[in-house]
Amino acid sequence: IGEVVQLGVEVAIVIGGVVVTESVFAIPGLGRLTVDAILRRDYPVIQGIILVFSGAYVVVNLVVDMLYTVLDPRIRY
Repeated sequence: IGEVVQLGVEVAIVIGGVVVTESVFAIPGLGRLTVDAILRRDYPVIQGIILVFSGAYVVVNLVVDMLYTVLDPRIRY
């Protein structure tokens, strides 16, 4: 069960790592788009990317919470 909880924490680390990895290796993706948008001060793109990243984080944490209740029958909401 601890592994499932750790998954939610690791998603935030992966999202942060994507930005760094794509910037260092010049790989096109959301991380590189984020850096380019920040350098150009393209606020709508920055807001959209933050919305996508935070939405993914919320969905993953919701799935983790639901799996936690399925795997441990002592937990009730």
